[in-house]
Amino acid sequence: MLGWFPGHMNKARRQIQEALPQIDVAIEVLDARLPYSSANPMLADLTRHKPVLKILSRADLADPERTREWVAHFDSLPDTRALAVTTTNVRELKRIPKLCHELAGQVRADRDVRVMVMGIPNVGKSTLINGLAGKAIAKTGNEPAVTKRQQKVRIAGRVALIDTPGVLWPKIEDQASAYRLAASGAIRDTAIDYVDVAIVTAAELARRYPEALKARYKLTDLPPYAANPQAEQVEADGPRRIDLLAIAGFDGHAILTEIARRRGGLRPGGEVDLHRGAEVLLHELRDGKLGRLTLETPADIPAQIDQSEAPPEAATNDSGDANNPA
Repeated sequence: MLGWFPGHMNKARRQIQEALPQIDVAIEVLDARLPYSSANPMLADLTRHKPVLKILSRADLADPERTREWVAHFDSLPDTRALAVTTTNVRELKRIPKLCHELAGQVRADRDVRVMVMGIPNVGKSTLINGLAGKAIAKTGNEPAVTKRQQKVRIAGRVALIDTPGVLWPKIEDQASAYRLAASGAIRDTAIDYVDVAIVTAAELARRYPEALKARYKLTDLPPYAANPQAEQVEADGPRRIDLLAIAGFDGHAILTEIARRRGGLRPGGEVDLHRGAEVLLHELRDGKLGRLTLETPADIPAQIDQSEAPPEAATNDSGDANNPA
């Protein structure tokens, strides 16, 4: 179980909770490549009585067929609409104000529809805000948690937006989601062992997109996972990573080893640099160089999940964001 809740995220949660009574519509920005894992259940709990527009960002990097499945899934939920966009494509964003008005229903003619934009860190919220505003208002960056405070902006179409800091939930119970978030860059690379993330990701890609993986790295085969009791005894991360490899059905360690061999990770004496292989795989996945890939489908949503528990107020403080992930 991955657990972390930096102080500024706890503060952001309280700010969201305090502002929600004045909000007409909530926009939750999700990563189109992992719409379930990038959806914060804590935010779902906070916005339970508000209409929600799910924005699937980075749609240009996601599998189009899987994206259509996710849009249909979200559209089937009560008071929920979904729109897949590339947040840098201003033309695609023009539908958002109209959808917000439709979701808000009747709003007094003398005021804007009030919309709160929320989501986990590094999912494209600030890029979305800037695209809607037509200028750089919200700070963007490749590191999680760039936005540290609420920002307000009025956009065309009589919509007033409130941007919020990215908020991860206190505990990520679903380890598959934790690894997918780490693979996408939503969780800092220090939160989970970098090589472990690449090993699990290699196995998942072998299961979902074998031809893309083989073509990108010129692999002749993708070895299946075989249980090794001796390896389980010395596994640094315990049985959790091994369980994920078993579920995927492929030997992520062997696949990553071969990627490292072929991409400059072979040291003198024949030693393989797995960290080099991890850098290649994860960076190219994040940059879309393996093609348009989606790491989960609606069928991957567990039947029951509860990740919305918030930590006691005394456990965090407003000034720090250095509670190290564990």
